Amino acid sequence: MKHRRLRILTWHVHGNYLWYLTQAPHDFFLATDAARSMHHGGASGILPWGPNVHEVPVERIAAERFDAVLYQSRHEWDGDRHRYLSEAQRRGPALYLEHDPPQEHPVDQRHWVAAEGEPNVLLVHCTPFNALMWDAGRSPVRVIEHGIQLLQPAHYSGHVARGVVVVNNLGVRGRRLGLDVYRAAAERVPLALYGMASHEVGGDGEVPNDRLPGTMAAHRFFFNPIRWTSLGLAVLEAMMVGVPVVGLATTELASVIRDGENGFVDTRLDRLVDCMQRLLDDPQLARELGTAGQRTARERFGIERFAADWSDAFASVTG
Repeated sequence: MKHRRLRILTWHVHGNYLWYLTQAPHDFFLATDAARSMHHGGASGILPWGPNVHEVPVERIAAERFDAVLYQSRHEWDGDRHRYLSEAQRRGPALYLEHDPPQEHPVDQRHWVAAEGEPNVLLVHCTPFNALMWDAGRSPVRVIEHGIQLLQPAHYSGHVARGVVVVNNLGVRGRRLGLDVYRAAAERVPLALYGMASHEVGGDGEVPNDRLPGTMAAHRFFFNPIRWTSLGLAVLEAMMVGVPVVGLATTELASVIRDGENGFVDTRLDRLVDCMQRLLDDPQLARELGTAGQRTARERFGIERFAADWSDAFASVTG
């Protein structure tokens, strides 16, 4: 179905996700401030922003016309919404993209959109698992699963006989992101850790967005040590280039990786370490599992479906 082109106000919260989102055929206006502070960086970084991505200073937001507002964090929901938007914009069509599962309690946390009694704000989750766990009250809910479009083409070789882990700020994010799991596994199998501030925990530093797929493709497998998160984009990007994934069978990953068919998932670290060792010893098995995972990623997380789902969501709130 063809939808009319819309003007969407949003914020730069998660860079790669935002770039994927802007593949939808609409105009996106990113709120900025003079300091380029958190979530106000606009079209920054090395991502190849298209001509449909614009910046709008926060002090001009109230004077602009938008068809819908897409909130992506509580920081803007509690702050910018009241500070910079006009009353008409606050009452107008709105969506809230929740990137994470509940952080305070796995099943009993009421989402703040629902807690404020905002039944007209569409609450969008990026995984079915997250939608299951959040208490959305009377708020309408929709799931839009990730869509992936690699910044640079990359193809699996697996010639580097070690696993690759990609987690930002793992040292300060601790058990939830699996710092202890990573360390325990790294004592038994060779692992390279990439991501912001990874040097602080003995890692290999940050890799630019456009080089990450190729970096991952060189490694024998991808290991995801995270206990509690949404479905990580790095996991899906690894799958897209054919890297076999090994990870904890928690949150949405357990519905994406079929153990022994397109990767390995388990809640027993000992078994996962054994699986990693098998992949190190058997490059052909690694290639076969990676190819199966790549097929899963292409079928489930294509960018065309993702863009169409977002267009449908925007249309549902703008009429």
